[in-house]
Amino acid sequence: MNWLSKLTPPGVKKIFTKRDTPDNFWVKCPKSGEMVFHKDLEANLHVTPAGHHMRIGPEYRFAYTFDGGKYERLPLPEVAVDPLKFRDSKKYTDRLKAARAKTGTQDTMALACGKIEGVEALVLVQNFAFMGGSLGMAAGEAFVTACEQATQKSLPLIIFTAAGGARMQEGALSLMQMPRTTIGVQMLREKSLPYIVVLTDPTTGGVTASYAMLGDVHLAEPEALICFAGPRVIEQTIREKLPEGFQRSEFLQAKGMIDQVVSRKDLPSTLAKILSVLMNVKRSSKASPKLSTHA
Repeated sequence: MNWLSKLTPPGVKKIFTKRDTPDNFWVKCPKSGEMVFHKDLEANLHVTPAGHHMRIGPEYRFAYTFDGGKYERLPLPEVAVDPLKFRDSKKYTDRLKAARAKTGTQDTMALACGKIEGVEALVLVQNFAFMGGSLGMAAGEAFVTACEQATQKSLPLIIFTAAGGARMQEGALSLMQMPRTTIGVQMLREKSLPYIVVLTDPTTGGVTASYAMLGDVHLAEPEALICFAGPRVIEQTIREKLPEGFQRSEFLQAKGMIDQVVSRKDLPSTLAKILSVLMNVKRSSKASPKLSTHA
């Protein structure tokens, strides 16, 4: 307590109470440092004036992708919770509870069905806000379920990836999801159904080493980090400075690992064009994305 507080009469503090102002009214752009009003950011699809594509969750992703922000959420199966009884500085179950309370979802994956410029498709979204989008049993089961749903409905599958790697709390059970997801991709191939990957910031680790690089077409948002091991790990290993923009989407496109870098506002149109060709269907006129009641 400072000296001014001691001199302030007891009843005066209550007169000048601090207003309850939400702390998310303004968002700082990581690229320019500019403060952006949250309503302006939302109106611009969470892309800052400097062009930085902010990380977004499933609700916004679905709303920005599907026509008029209209879609149907599809249920995903439940998996065993904490099969290894894992504990580090916290219990794994406590980490799951915290992540679920923060995001309002059961795990990192969310699946929805809707139309993109008139072309029906399934969209699977990986939420980085849920434990770094880590690949665990729930995510692996969700991916396989999405592939099964796509084959049953004869629909293309689009995935928006965002992950920091495997979920260490599930050990080998997490690593086993890598080959499982490749089997899911093979199911789509056998049915001649398109599988399109949209890589967002960041997509790393075992996700990059499996289903994120198995698409028929690979798109990416601008300046997204896409790698297996991060640049800091590589620099420490080889003891050399990496090139500017190393492991970013534009760098990977130049090296042939990505087909196209697409701005968020252009993604629905780009996806619709690709799907209309691969599915041999006619797409409708461009429908501007808007927030749905789900968001």
